[in-house]
Amino acid sequence: MLLTHSKFRQFTPKAVCDTSQAVEVLISLSCASHQEVDDLVARALAAGGSTYDQPEDLGFMYSHSFVDPDGHGWGVLHLSAMPPKA
Repeated sequence: MLLTHSKFRQFTPKAVCDTSQAVEVLISLSCASHQEVDDLVARALAAGGSTYDQPEDLGFMYSHSFVDPDGHGWGVLHLSAMPPKA
């Protein structure tokens, strides 16, 4: 659920953190394809988000990330296979 700060404060007695100074939450989303990862990150950037890294292709997993305008971190990934056993 995405809420405004005023609505969010109704659910907790704690202060809402300053996301320019602290990490409040990291959210991961699974996508159906490599292209869907790229499209979602591109839409986030077009809507005012930013990114601090480049896409990473590990063969079994493709991932990228963005930070939304409120400072929350989002990891976006596509798993095409199980990772190799360590």
